[in-house]
Amino acid sequence: MKHGVFHLNPSPLYSRRGFDVDFPLLAGCLLLLGLGVVMIASASSEVASVQTGNTFYNLTRHLIYLGIGLIAAAFVLGVPIRIWQQHSVHLLAVAVVLLVAVLIPGIGRNVNGANRWIGMSFFNIQPSELGKLFAVIYLAGYLVRRKEQVRDTWAGFFKPFVILLPIAWLLLLEPDFGATVVMMGAALAMLFLGGVSMGRFLLMVLLSVMAVVFLIFTQEYRMHRLMNFTNPWADQFGSGYQLSQALIAFGRGDWIGLGLGNSIQKQFYLPEAHTDFVFAVLAEELGFIGSFCCVALFVFVGLRALFIGFWAEQAKQYFSAYVAYGIAMLWLSQFIINVGVNIGLVPTKGLTLPFLSYGGSSLVICCVCLGLLLRIDWERRYPEPELNYVFTENDFPEENAEITHDFG
Repeated sequence: MKHGVFHLNPSPLYSRRGFDVDFPLLAGCLLLLGLGVVMIASASSEVASVQTGNTFYNLTRHLIYLGIGLIAAAFVLGVPIRIWQQHSVHLLAVAVVLLVAVLIPGIGRNVNGANRWIGMSFFNIQPSELGKLFAVIYLAGYLVRRKEQVRDTWAGFFKPFVILLPIAWLLLLEPDFGATVVMMGAALAMLFLGGVSMGRFLLMVLLSVMAVVFLIFTQEYRMHRLMNFTNPWADQFGSGYQLSQALIAFGRGDWIGLGLGNSIQKQFYLPEAHTDFVFAVLAEELGFIGSFCCVALFVFVGLRALFIGFWAEQAKQYFSAYVAYGIAMLWLSQFIINVGVNIGLVPTKGLTLPFLSYGGSSLVICCVCLGLLLRIDWERRYPEPELNYVFTENDFPEENAEITHDFG
């Protein structure tokens, strides 16, 4: 306090209106997080019991990750969106450094032939998760700074890819083909929603499809995955094993499922049952009805994020709008790919299911994205300078009267 005046940086967590956030989005994401806790408890119990002797080993770690994620989301709620915009380039630089570091022997941790994690004593950082989010924030800032160039010139349209393509290359070196597709897909969607002409957008889509086809045909293991997913039963005990077991899980689930905790496939039949294929276990235990409700909840959360972006754009808060669009596309594209892998519509890829799958980095970044969206919506409803409250002694007449009475 100085000369009877103090400044308070307002937040949806504490303001004159109390706890003031977009409750439909918050409720939808909390339901997904709660469902994720339940499914991790079920899907990982058998594996954890055999591997560690503790049935709740993975669940305990997942709850710790969730706690870290919720704390991170609360912190993000207190950070004004303009701060993210001012440091968008710096955040992208941090992502690039981490993506390079993960490829350095001794720093990056190799799991199943992929260097995707930086190992720490307790928590493994997955730079690709940070890379996707920071790429969205950077591109949102670029679209605001170069809006007219992006819409009217080829140079303005292609410039962001001078930055994004090297990041995609770093992701492919890990290799993490799924994260590359998700990041570039979100970038294309942001450019389209940012007002790029249909001709330029379709050209970029065509080039992207050609790049994906080229990457598939130049890597033998990707070709094997492509061939196997079209008919996993041709080698159901070899390269088609994961998808075959996932499809069996869906078949067992039928309409109402076997009941929570009663999955058979999680008992060492289905690999990665609590990470990449948690949706298959959910389908086996909760059936078609449970799977449909989960999908509907994801669609609702994704559409709500898009609407938050749309409302911010209507309020002329363009950076906030593009960030919201980008986060929505990250969630929806990763959800579509993961579910597509589980049901055999997409070749097998190592992508987690947002909010549900076991994985520290993925869960924490999902919570950070939720915090960003809630902050974006709040600032849209209460824009500056209304947010820059300056409280004076006159705002607290009762307290001042008591002080005067006590010392008068």
